[in-house]
Amino acid sequence: MIEQYVWDLQEVDETQVAVVGGKGAHLGGLSRIEGIRVPDGFCVTTDAFRRIMAEAPSIDDRLDELSRLNPDDRETIRTLSAQIRRTIEGIAIPGDLAAAITGALGRLGEHTAYAVRSSATAEDLPTASFAGQQDTYLNVVGPAAILQHVSRCWASLFTERAVTYRQRNGIDHRTVNMAVVVQQMVLPHAAGILFTADPVTGNRKDATVDAGFGLGEALVSGLVNPDVYKVRDGEVVAKTIAAKQRAVQALPAGGTQEVAIDSQRQEQPALTDAQVVRLVQLGRRIEAHFGRPQDIEWCLVDDGFQIVQSRPITTLFPIPTPETGDQENHVYVSVGHQQMMTDPMKPLGFSMWQLTAMVPMHEAGGRLFVDVTRRLATPASRAGLLDLMGKGDPLVRDALETVLDREGFVPSLPDTGPGGPPPGGTSAPAEADPAIVAQLIERSQASVAALERGIRTKTGPALFDFLLEAFEEHKRVLGDPLNLQAIMAGMEATWWLNDKLQEWLGEKNAADTLTLSAPDNVTSEMGLALLDVADVIRPLSEVVEFLQDVESVEDEAFLDELAKRAGGAEARDAIEAYLDRYGMRCVGEIDITRPRWRERPTTLVPVILDNVRNFEPGAAERRFEQGLQKAQKKEQDVLSRLRALPDGDRRADAAKRMIDQVRTFIGYREYPKYGIISRSFVYKQALLEEAERLVQAGVVPEKEDIFYLTFQELHDVVRANQVDDSNRVDARLIQQRKDAFRSYQALTPPRVLTSDGEAVTGAYRRDDVPAGALVGLPVSAGTVEGRARVILDIGEADLEAGDILVTTFTDPSWSPLFVGIAGLVTEVGGLMTHGAVIAREYGLPAVVGVEQATRQIRDGQRIRVHGTDGYIEILP
Repeated sequence: MIEQYVWDLQEVDETQVAVVGGKGAHLGGLSRIEGIRVPDGFCVTTDAFRRIMAEAPSIDDRLDELSRLNPDDRETIRTLSAQIRRTIEGIAIPGDLAAAITGALGRLGEHTAYAVRSSATAEDLPTASFAGQQDTYLNVVGPAAILQHVSRCWASLFTERAVTYRQRNGIDHRTVNMAVVVQQMVLPHAAGILFTADPVTGNRKDATVDAGFGLGEALVSGLVNPDVYKVRDGEVVAKTIAAKQRAVQALPAGGTQEVAIDSQRQEQPALTDAQVVRLVQLGRRIEAHFGRPQDIEWCLVDDGFQIVQSRPITTLFPIPTPETGDQENHVYVSVGHQQMMTDPMKPLGFSMWQLTAMVPMHEAGGRLFVDVTRRLATPASRAGLLDLMGKGDPLVRDALETVLDREGFVPSLPDTGPGGPPPGGTSAPAEADPAIVAQLIERSQASVAALERGIRTKTGPALFDFLLEAFEEHKRVLGDPLNLQAIMAGMEATWWLNDKLQEWLGEKNAADTLTLSAPDNVTSEMGLALLDVADVIRPLSEVVEFLQDVESVEDEAFLDELAKRAGGAEARDAIEAYLDRYGMRCVGEIDITRPRWRERPTTLVPVILDNVRNFEPGAAERRFEQGLQKAQKKEQDVLSRLRALPDGDRRADAAKRMIDQVRTFIGYREYPKYGIISRSFVYKQALLEEAERLVQAGVVPEKEDIFYLTFQELHDVVRANQVDDSNRVDARLIQQRKDAFRSYQALTPPRVLTSDGEAVTGAYRRDDVPAGALVGLPVSAGTVEGRARVILDIGEADLEAGDILVTTFTDPSWSPLFVGIAGLVTEVGGLMTHGAVIAREYGLPAVVGVEQATRQIRDGQRIRVHGTDGYIEILP
């Protein structure tokens, strides 16, 4: 095969990233759009780059070294990447390759000024923009200079920032190649950037234009503040004209220089409003061509716009796909913020959650959302929804109210019936009868046992038929009216007690103490049970020593290796018993694809070792008993104070009924999730056995590839394989899904999202906190000072008594950590989410919903958590 080293821009399009890189492919695509002007030029292809790399075999050794480095080892990365760049720049361009480049220059004008621009194959992709990672050289004049700058572009694939970016994104350096774009230089009156969607809010109907005088380099480099325009529906709706004191201009002999702008011209707009609107119209055409919002670099020359780059805006959160033809406005609420799991889910995970959920859910960015538009449209259902959301997460309520304040976005419909509670609510609380909870737990256990019995013999299409029936049973158990009544009874009693005891006694969050050591709380029992495991292990010195060095042991061999130590059989039995009851749990457990503790038991080792170190034998029983005594004492105190008030007996009797109700039902609040995850683990085990059969049949290379298929897609694959055993899953589809999942991990999901793409951020709107304090939602009363431990991975926990856990979110799997900490701060959470319930259960002061807590609080800082009033102070 004969390599083609140079292609004209008009010969390529966006399908040829592998040949001309991301920038070249996009420029080629742009040049084919009617009405879009792109400066003439050509691409030096990736074949040329590979030929240059082959000239220096020593680069391979350095790439091996780079691949083994931690992205944070900046000094070594800097040294190795500099060596690679010097090697590449020192390679003489072979004669035939140099001739191909100079020949292309001859066709365009040998002594014209050019921009020489890097174009990597991992650049300007839908999942990673790599913006600014490689180099661009402006106003390069003459063939010799252009050849030199082509070499510099090749070398810029290995700038320190580009190498680090790839390592952080898990991209192999050898899989990325470099092309170079050589374009005729444009000498503009003004230049800048157009975003066809608002890059801050995400609103797809708002375009923003940044503009300055001269070359766009002044804006990109931060030399000047740009004029900023916002355009909506073909009209400039907002603009800020900056004082543009400097510009970058081309020099006649090549290169660029900064120049001062005449003082009388500095505050003149770089563009007229009419030009801005015309530019946005061009941007909409480009956006339509590429099928997604674009970040566009433009130049204004003689009142005409030329486009010099267009790339996808990769930071926008995706929008749920509407039904075909649906042009109506929609308002979506994040499921992850309710479920304490805001990480992205893999396709099998979100599709199975959709199939077992009680309400329709829509996927975007690997997260699930509920469309609440219709419920916001009528006064009664709107009030019920806002009340429920406000009690759970005030930021969600405030964001919804922000949307409602926008006239006409949400339709206004008349009430068609009583508002009542939201779906999943209850018309009346259950009586405070402990037998109700026992009955519900027994029903759930029987349902899971029946599932386990029924699924054992099912394989192939029959397994999926069985699972679809099991999903209906799953929903029937969840939707049992008695189950819903029991959940709401505990929550409503908590709200009643907090409201009434503050009104009558002036006491905030009194229910926090009244719920301590409530019975039947499977999540708090899980944390205490791991203390009992630590009691078994603590006197076994060989076992403790083994656990301290367990990183070298694979999960599959962990328990067997443990049993070989002195006392190891006893320790193994204790851990096995714990896994039998709780092994289906893990961080992010609503995603069925996440590894469970039973599958990865070493995840528990750091927590077990913390318990061994920080607690004395019998701590679990003492902890529960102490909580129970505090709750009983609080009850006596509250009731005696109430009886001393006017009409005190009536108030005390009402409070006693609610205390009994909260003690009976609040622990059960945690059980339905336990039942869901228990069932999900059974589903997962059966699907992984089916995946193993697909691997054996050559349908998929690895078992976990099925995680990147939806449940229906996997069902179709299994059914097709029954008919044709040569059927294979498309490897490109799996890779695309893996790339998309990786890109979703970099996105922060909004609490509320509109169909315009706007991520609506709520605010607490409070003025009762000290200046500089971090505001959140108070969910567990008390005040505590201590060392902040910012922990994003439970497997890396290293806690000491008195530490305060600071993390993004806590689902039930985090509760074993709660027994050893003094307080809790999270970025996500609500009054009745699992972390809040368990914090109250253990008596930990806690504040949740603290925006960017893990960034604003540094690991090791001393902080004060005000769990009663809902704020955190960072101490000197």
